[in-house]
Amino acid sequence: MSTTILLLLVFLIFIIIIKTGRIVPQKSVYIVERLGKYNSTLDAGFHILIPFIDRVAYVHSLKEIAIDVPPQGCITKDNIQVEVDGILYFQIMDPIKASYGISNYQFATIQLAQTTLRSLVGKIELDKTFEERDKINAEVVEAVDSAAVPWGLKVTRYEVKNIAPPNSIKDAMEKQMRAEREKRALIAESEGDKQAKINRAEGDKQEAIAKSEGEKMKRINEAEGRAQEIERVAFATAKGIREIAKAINEEGGLNAVNLRIAEQYLNEFGKLAQKNNTMIIPSNLSDVAGMVGAVGKIFSSMKSE
Repeated sequence: MSTTILLLLVFLIFIIIIKTGRIVPQKSVYIVERLGKYNSTLDAGFHILIPFIDRVAYVHSLKEIAIDVPPQGCITKDNIQVEVDGILYFQIMDPIKASYGISNYQFATIQLAQTTLRSLVGKIELDKTFEERDKINAEVVEAVDSAAVPWGLKVTRYEVKNIAPPNSIKDAMEKQMRAEREKRALIAESEGDKQAKINRAEGDKQEAIAKSEGEKMKRINEAEGRAQEIERVAFATAKGIREIAKAINEEGGLNAVNLRIAEQYLNEFGKLAQKNNTMIIPSNLSDVAGMVGAVGKIFSSMKSE
């Protein structure tokens, strides 16, 4: 009998120790009620409670909490039903309000996020819902955060996970996207062809300009060459004439000129006889010396002058 009583005492002491000492983990808080009324908030560490009078009524984590917002049907502005789901992130800032401000803050925030999301999607057309996810997320956070202040919560962010339109709408969107891609491909091809034609035209223009410049330079060079040739021939002719005049003025020069004239006269007359069937014979053919003398007189008069 005494052993049984001893065991009961040991068990009672053990229960009292369990009820008396509490260890609160880091980033957690315990809400303690004394005789059914809020008494204190226990932070991380070891705490002593009054057995059978104090009790831990609520346990809260101060870490950021992520809860899944289930898919729900939303009607867009253009009357298309889509399934939208997301993830809501929040953190408990006031454990007392979270304990006594609402019975189930997670359920409340999920419902509030869903109703806000339905309202936002109803203001946007289907095509815009995919483009304005950031705007939807920001407005959901703003709406839920303002409503969760009495609950001691701080909503940090909301992320839309999926926007799922009906299969018929998906098929139509795929056809639209395919047509849009084909349109962009045709536009890109036409732009490329246009640019290629412009480049070819510009190349032809540059080629024509280069050819004309080359032809111009060629003609200028040829003209300069012909001018230099004429100039050099003239200089050579003048020099030759000066040399002839100088030779005539020397002793025996006039006799040499007369001899040269006679040779040229007879040579040209001989060529005329070879190339023509009909010959025109001068009446004074035998007077070659007289002709040479006449030419010599011309040179003599030029010499005297």
